[in-house]
Amino acid sequence: MQKKLKLSGILFYLAIFIYLCNVLGILLTVVMNSFSKSWFSGLIPKAYTTDWYRYLATDHDIFTLLWVTFIVAISVVFISLLIAFPAAYALARREFKFKGVILSLFLLPMIIPPMAYGIPLAMVMYKAHLALKVIGVILVNLVPIVPFMILVLQPFIEQISTNLESAAKMLGAGRFTTFSKILVPLTMPGILTAGILSIVKTLSMFELTYLVSGGKTQTIIVALYSDAYAAGYRPIQAIDAMAVIYFLTAMVALIVALKFVSPTQMVFKVK
Repeated sequence: MQKKLKLSGILFYLAIFIYLCNVLGILLTVVMNSFSKSWFSGLIPKAYTTDWYRYLATDHDIFTLLWVTFIVAISVVFISLLIAFPAAYALARREFKFKGVILSLFLLPMIIPPMAYGIPLAMVMYKAHLALKVIGVILVNLVPIVPFMILVLQPFIEQISTNLESAAKMLGAGRFTTFSKILVPLTMPGILTAGILSIVKTLSMFELTYLVSGGKTQTIIVALYSDAYAAGYRPIQAIDAMAVIYFLTAMVALIVALKFVSPTQMVFKVK
């Protein structure tokens, strides 16, 4: 029995080691190539440069690109929270007919491929003259983010006893006071969790943004895809430099997330 445990432990750590080597190998390859002048042979590049990052700063106006990405992500999360919190509260507190059907419908934007509903949605945006604008990019990203946030928030609200709200009303607290002093503080882990996951999801949202964004309304993930697959030629080092910037943007969002929310708080209540 002891030999089996030792063997299983060795296999477990070996699998973790292989996985980490694979991930770190890919990341290091991209980072080194983004700083290399040329890398056609050998284990490491022969010469390094930062010219590719300067090239992106001028060719893409990288600061504007990051600013648009930041505006889109924050706006989507803020608007989604304003819509999702009341909806999640109603679903958590009320039992009504077809509630299960409604909850199932919220899953559709996350199950159906984005292109399936993205193309008709983009046509609506173009007809409404909202495409090629930041407001259009924000609106199309709300479609999958709002139901996602509702599903994340609902279990957190369900865990709060209704007796607390009833006691507050008996003591003379109004709805706004009950909401701001009791409900919001108790659901703050859920709000932060939903917001952080939504930011990360918005940063990686490619299809919907690609369909309605223009040259000045691209997010960084769309610009990265355009560099890699659009017509014309771009140096592979510049594409890897853009990938590094995107990776660092996502990592900054993750680090900030972990400052406010522990992964153990991202737990849903299972009935």
